[in-house]
Amino acid sequence: MRKAIAVIFLGIIGYYLLATFFNIPFGIARVLDGVGFKYLAMGVPDTGAANVVTSIVVNFRGFDTLGEVTVLFLAATGMGALLHHREPMKRSRQNASIIVKAGARILFPLIIILGAYVFVHGHLTPGGGFQGGAIIASGFLLMFMSYRSYHVNHVVISRVESLAGSTFVIIGLFGLVYGHSFLANVLPLGTVNTLFSAGVIPLIYIAVGFKVGSELTGLLDTMLKTVK
Repeated sequence: MRKAIAVIFLGIIGYYLLATFFNIPFGIARVLDGVGFKYLAMGVPDTGAANVVTSIVVNFRGFDTLGEVTVLFLAATGMGALLHHREPMKRSRQNASIIVKAGARILFPLIIILGAYVFVHGHLTPGGGFQGGAIIASGFLLMFMSYRSYHVNHVVISRVESLAGSTFVIIGLFGLVYGHSFLANVLPLGTVNTLFSAGVIPLIYIAVGFKVGSELTGLLDTMLKTVK
C-alpha cells in the first residue's frame, strides 16, 4: 500500500514538473524580451555594480541570498550538533612535516588576504561573499591539516557569525526605514568600477564573507577532531 501511494505521489509530481518544463518558452528572441534582458540592461545603472551577477544576487534577488545564507547556517548548525562531543577532542592525525608546516605559516595570511580581497571586491570582479568566505575557510583548513594542536575559538567564531548575519538583516531593514523595500539599495551608488560604489552591495558581501568563513571554519574544526 505504501509503495502504491509513493508511486502515485511521484507520478503526480513528475506530471507537473514535465508540464511546467514544456511550458517554458525557448528561443533567443523570447529570452531577450524577458527578465534576463532587463537585468543585463539595468544592472549597472540601477545598482552601480560593475559585476552584473553581483547586482542580481545581492540587489535584485537579495532576499534569495539571505535565504541561502540561512540555509547554510542551518546546515552548519545541524552538522555541528551531530558531531558535537561533550568530552575534550583532539586531531586524529600527527603533525605534518616541517616543510609543510613552514609553508602553511607563509601561505595562511596570504590566503586570508585573498579571501578578504575577493568579497570586498565582489561588486567589481567575479567573486563575492560566498567565494571569499570559502577561501578563508580553506586557509584555516591548511592550518588544521598541518598542525595537530592548532585550534580556533568557537565562541569567537560564533560571535563573528552572529554579528555578520545580524549586519545582513540590519542593512536590509534600512531599506524599510527609508521608505523602500527590504534590502533596497539606499546608499549612494558612487562611480562604477571604483571600490566605494554600488551602495550597500559591498557591505552585504563583506557580511556574507565573514559569515560563510566563520561557519565553514568552525565546521571544519569540528569535523577534523575525534574523541580522546
